[in-house]
Order: sequence, then structure tokens, then C-alpha cells
Amino acid sequence: MSPDTAEITRPSPPPSEALKRTPLHALHLRHGAKMVPFAGYNMPVQYPAGLLKEHLHTRTQAGLFDVSHMGQLSVRSDSGDLAGAARALEALIPIDILGLAPGRQRYGFLTNEAGGILDDLMVANLGDRFLIVVNAANKEQDAAHLRAHLPEGIDLEAIPDALIALQGPQAHVTLARLTADIDGIRFMDARATTILGAPCLVARSGYTGEDGFEISIPADRAEEIAEALLADADVLPVGLGARDSLRLEAGLCLHGADIDVGTTPVEAGLLWAIQPVRRPGGARAGGFPGANRILDEIQHGPARRRVGLRPEGRAPVRAGASLFAGEDDPEPAGAVTSGGFGPSLGAPVAMGYLPTPLAEPGTRVFAELRGQRLPLTVTAMPFVPAGFKRS
Repeated sequence: MSPDTAEITRPSPPPSEALKRTPLHALHLRHGAKMVPFAGYNMPVQYPAGLLKEHLHTRTQAGLFDVSHMGQLSVRSDSGDLAGAARALEALIPIDILGLAPGRQRYGFLTNEAGGILDDLMVANLGDRFLIVVNAANKEQDAAHLRAHLPEGIDLEAIPDALIALQGPQAHVTLARLTADIDGIRFMDARATTILGAPCLVARSGYTGEDGFEISIPADRAEEIAEALLADADVLPVGLGARDSLRLEAGLCLHGADIDVGTTPVEAGLLWAIQPVRRPGGARAGGFPGANRILDEIQHGPARRRVGLRPEGRAPVRAGASLFAGEDDPEPAGAVTSGGFGPSLGAPVAMGYLPTPLAEPGTRVFAELRGQRLPLTVTAMPFVPAGFKRS
């Protein structure tokens, strides 16, 4: 296993615990996947094509990912009052949910009283309910947190459906061969449709920086639909290893690495996800856990920021490496949170946190690497231009 794929398998249970299987487990074995423990599941880290080919194929054609280990949660009001459910969620999530139109979704996060990020998530308005998709390692805690804080009359239910992601510039063409009901679907739309006769929910979103779709499927139909997608010559199965390198090139955060309970959304560069109505001066400003700190950082700026980093040379800088403002500085100024080789760039890339004065693009810093100081340049993200279809 390469260092990149070793990094992606960190959230794993002790060997004595039984690993869960997704509805696509047999498909992974049939296609020759190398399986690893991840977030309590036995998951494919790569297939015979290998991480490099899986990554580049997704950038140029299409890759199919099993993300059924993630949590899908339905939130609705007993009375049918969706606005009441939205207001209840806004007390826990600092984004504009009340203004989220039916058939649309938004990125957001659960915060704690210190302004830290308990988890990042997607919220979709399905017309009669909200669907929240959360990270696999946090889904039980997230569900418990929501149940403990949602008011009486707002119900939360875990959805057992499978979840796959079809990502890449050919994703739309491939999916359109199985369903004609995706014409006109825009980036961040969510729509019910039928695929091979199965009722599915399709969202135009993903975790690679490319155009693509996340598709919620009844568990007993997931293998059939996944195999139908893989029958297209443009589609390769892709594992966790390439999923991590793709999201790193796209400058996207991994919870537990780039964001966590000790990181605020403003520090993490996620202010774009907090709509003006929830910010200082907005009609529904604050009212969520950690609002005092988060709103203060919006107004006055955080002490540190998440930054993109381009190491000089070919040596990747891994998560945990200390960052120094000067080559001879005795004390680190920050740390790398994600790092590896960017196959699309043919060069190493990384993300980390630095004090705000050092966070401007073009700033030169140094990382500790095998007892030496390696120079890096602070760089704007994403490292690879996004391929989202916004219209």
C-alpha cells in the first residue's frame, strides 16, 4: 500500500471488530479490488488498473465510486411543515436551509459550541423532507447529535439505500444511457428519477472536482445498476486511494484531517458555505453552536487559515509535517493536514494551516522532511480547475 492509500485508511476499527460490507461488496471482489478497513467497512482502496490510472481516467472520462458507507439521514416534520424542519436544522447547521429551494442541495457542517466542525455534510431539499449525507466515520455520532437537539415533532430516520458516485467529464453521457430524466439537471440539483426501473435520487455533485453525480439506490438494486454503468467503456471502478488524490487536487477538505472539532469554518476557508443571511447583519445571523466565535472570525478574520501548498521538487510532503516560516526557525508556524502526489499535475501538492500573515499566495515556507527543510509555496486552490456544470 502506498503512503497515500495508507493515509486514507486511518479511520479503522481494531482488527477484532467485524467489518461491515456495502451492497456492492461482491462487485468489488468480482472486479479484483484490493480491500481495506475504512470507517468500520471493508472498502476497495484500488482495482487492478491501479491508483494512477483510476485517478487520470476520472479526470478524462468517468470513474465509479462506492460511497455506500456514508450516512444518509432523512429529516421531516410530523406536521408536514418543511419550514419548521428547516428552522430546526438551522439551529445546528450555520447555512441557509430555510431558503434552500426544492430540488436543490447545499454543502454545510455541524458545529460545536467552540465553533469547531463536528462533521461536514450535504443537505438536499426533497420537497417533503431534507436528506442529509454525512461522513461514514461520523454517521452514528451525527445521528445521535441531531436526535438529541432536534425539537419534538422533527423526525430523523437513517436511510439504508446504497450510494454511488459517477464522476468525470463523461459521467452525464454514461448516466443518460440508463435514464433520460437527467437533462437540465444543474450542479447541486437533486432529483428523483428511475434507473433500470429502480427509484433513485440523483444529485449533480461529488468529491473529485469534476462534473458528476451521486446516486442513492435501493440496496437490492445497487449491484445491477453499478454493473450497467461499468459496462460502458468510458467508466472504470475507482477506489479510496484515487478518491483521496482527486479530492486533494480539487482542494476539498477531508474531515478528521483538514477539518475537525478544533477547526472553525472560517479558518478552513469555508466561509463561502455560510450564506449572508446567517452572517453578521443577516436576517437570521447566528443562532447555531459556536456562533460567537464564527461570527467574530467572519468580521475580524481568523488567526490562521487553510492554505494550498506546492512543494519544490518531486518529494511529497505528508500530513503531520511541521511548517516553518523560515528555514532556520526553531518553532513551527503550522502543519500539513493532507499531502501527496497530484497525478493530474505530475507534481506533489499539499494543504495545511498557517498563521494568517503567512497565508497569502506566493509566500514561501518550509516543511520538515526527513530531518531537512523543504521549501514550499503557498498556492491558491483548487490545484486543478473544477469541471462542475453550473448551467
